[in-house]
Amino acid sequence: MVLFNEFSTVPSLLRNVVENIHKPEETFLIHKNNTTWEEISFGKTLENADAVSSFFLDKGIVKSDRMGLMIENSPEYVYYDQGIQQIGAINVSIYPTLSEHEVEYIINDSGIRAILIGSPFLYKKVIKIAENCRQLQYIVPVFAEYQKITLPEDLKAEIISFSEILKTEVTAERGMEITKLRTALRPSDISSLIYTSGTTGTPKGVMLSHSNFVENVKVCLQQIPVIDETETFLSFLPLSHVFERTATYHVCCAQGCKIAYAQSLELLAKNMGEIKPTVMSCVPRLLEKIHDKAIKSGTAGGGLKSKIFLWALEVGQDYRRQKEAGKSPGIILSGKKAIAEKLVFSKIKEKTGGRLKFMISGGAALPKNVGEFFGNLGIKILEGFGLTETSPVMAVTEYDRQVYGTVGRVIPGIEIGIQNVETKEMISIQTHESFKEDFECEEGEIIVRGHCVMQGYFNKPAETAEAIDKHDWFHTGDIGRFFKGNLQITDRLKNMIVNAYGKNVYPTPVENIYLKSLKIDQLFLIGDKREYLTAFIIPNRENMQEQFKLPESFFQQPDLFIDDKEIVDWIGQDIKKLSNELAKFERIKNFKIKRNPFSIEDGEMTPTMKAKRKVIEKKYAGYIDEMYAESVEAD
Repeated sequence: MVLFNEFSTVPSLLRNVVENIHKPEETFLIHKNNTTWEEISFGKTLENADAVSSFFLDKGIVKSDRMGLMIENSPEYVYYDQGIQQIGAINVSIYPTLSEHEVEYIINDSGIRAILIGSPFLYKKVIKIAENCRQLQYIVPVFAEYQKITLPEDLKAEIISFSEILKTEVTAERGMEITKLRTALRPSDISSLIYTSGTTGTPKGVMLSHSNFVENVKVCLQQIPVIDETETFLSFLPLSHVFERTATYHVCCAQGCKIAYAQSLELLAKNMGEIKPTVMSCVPRLLEKIHDKAIKSGTAGGGLKSKIFLWALEVGQDYRRQKEAGKSPGIILSGKKAIAEKLVFSKIKEKTGGRLKFMISGGAALPKNVGEFFGNLGIKILEGFGLTETSPVMAVTEYDRQVYGTVGRVIPGIEIGIQNVETKEMISIQTHESFKEDFECEEGEIIVRGHCVMQGYFNKPAETAEAIDKHDWFHTGDIGRFFKGNLQITDRLKNMIVNAYGKNVYPTPVENIYLKSLKIDQLFLIGDKREYLTAFIIPNRENMQEQFKLPESFFQQPDLFIDDKEIVDWIGQDIKKLSNELAKFERIKNFKIKRNPFSIEDGEMTPTMKAKRKVIEKKYAGYIDEMYAESVEAD
């Protein structure tokens, strides 16, 4: 196990591994090179990082300069990040999916001097706006074909191939300078600017220090002590997001784990089978899709196969509940579990590579039924909670104590408060040490203070003061409570719907009930200042196509919404059935089926796949009014 007092900055994590855990020639990074998985050692990684440092020192880059990255997860990300950070420069990672306008804003707002570019598509995007980015001096493509792309005549920034940068000679004298700069870094120095998704306005640059990241890694490893230097992580969530950065990249740098990079989301299942990871960070949506496919496959066609599948799930549930209650499952139940494992569970696990210890779910709350499903299979899902502004982890599930529907125990070294939204009175303050298994409280806004809280928003003192109050509490804007000692997320404060009768409705729990239907992929709840709720529904495309034998051309039709009565009734059956699980004021009275999902490209979703409520309600206002008019006519 790593001695945590040996490092306090992001670049020192990896140096500590080479000095105390692994030999330089041992494998650190794994990526697909054409058709072959290629392994890259810790030593080669540090050698390439030093070349990056040396090159940019020659170019006059100094401490606190901002350096951009707009690239998919890859070894090049690590070389560049390690290289700039060890000389004190600041990582500004930009989501590859952002529009030209948003990329231009971030480059200018942060004052990026050089930017690493991962693909021809992104390269074209950047060179198109580069003339409007006066501080941008260097554009660094990682791909060889960049020379074939015509440059604008007025381009001032210099184009430099990343492969050439990696050839930079690192003299003994320069090596000593890099070491001096790295060891001079302070924990309070800014490590990264991460721009928030901006569901409600202009993105803000969150300033996260080396201490924010390192302390977050330390306490998470204390809470999940089973992660060691033998793990292989499969990385597919974007490194431009704080969750993957901390939960995979920084954790692996601290513990000396291997990182394998998935080729794409589409090839993730194939890559899992090839890499056979032991740990993965993921988002609830991925787990929901695995759950839906497993249920569909296991019950398809009915008959004996379906009966065995459902029997196995029931056995798994009984076994899990006995274990979680601290009881011995007994000989008979253990025997049934062994049969269920052989006939059903092992086949599902094999699709993940067969070696998974656990998966870490973050980015949103995981529906309780999905978490329980994986628990029944014997696949452990650890949930975490946090925001970009909290580095990100505030709470995470303990490895040996699962409470489904919650996001875990408060991490060491911070305080989490639950504050009454209206009166601002403190309902409860909990710490890691105050944990009690039976503790519960009322819900309110989740606030936090301690080592995980950001330094502030870059160049935005007013917004910083609004987010962090005079008592150093950061206001998350999330609604939650403590349940069985663990933190439980209810919804976002800004998502709250107040109906015409003054009743508060938090959309997420309601949406999660309806998302139990295998016919529904997404659901967007509407009803603020209205007498009742309605919704836009995105159907599960695969299931709908199979049910109604729909051609691909069906989804290319100009009508944004589907009004086919058979399809509406098909979805309506599940809406009616699931509504019984909700209070009357939480039930959907009418809905429209959207032909295609909400998208980032259309400005309806953030890069972290959160719906932009105000944008959607404004854009589809006519359709919303139509739904309420139809409901009135039906009455």
